[in-house]
Amino acid sequence: MCGISGFVVSETLPRPAAESRLRHMIASIRHRGPDDEGVWADGRAGLGHARLAIIDLSPAGHQPMASADETVWITYNGEIYNFADIRRELVDLGYPFRSRTDTEVIVNGWHAWGPKIFSRLRGMFALAIWDQRSQRLILARDRVGKKPL
Repeated sequence: MCGISGFVVSETLPRPAAESRLRHMIASIRHRGPDDEGVWADGRAGLGHARLAIIDLSPAGHQPMASADETVWITYNGEIYNFADIRRELVDLGYPFRSRTDTEVIVNGWHAWGPKIFSRLRGMFALAIWDQRSQRLILARDRVGKKPL
């Protein structure tokens, strides 16, 4: 089970301070994801991830992950059973993919459809999305709550 972390601040936080804060958060949940870890921050928000690789074991599955235009960022734990079907829809809409992960499907799905992506997802998940376009943090989990948030 992966570990996710993050924050939003009301005043800009310098990137080194933000990344330090995130690395401290990740250190406390590293046991949840021993395969990889990553942080991302833009001064207003930050996301962290401790990865347990399940789908696409390659470095292309590194998180936090961005949409193709890097305006939407995600940190995610879970498994989406119908991600290949959603991926095909997004490819038909012109979305490029760099990985074979369900994570990238969700981040591009949010970019394309906003909150409507959640009604399409079949599986278990907990996630945080930072949408730079709207300056909004979105927290979501599967309907049953299989993955804690």
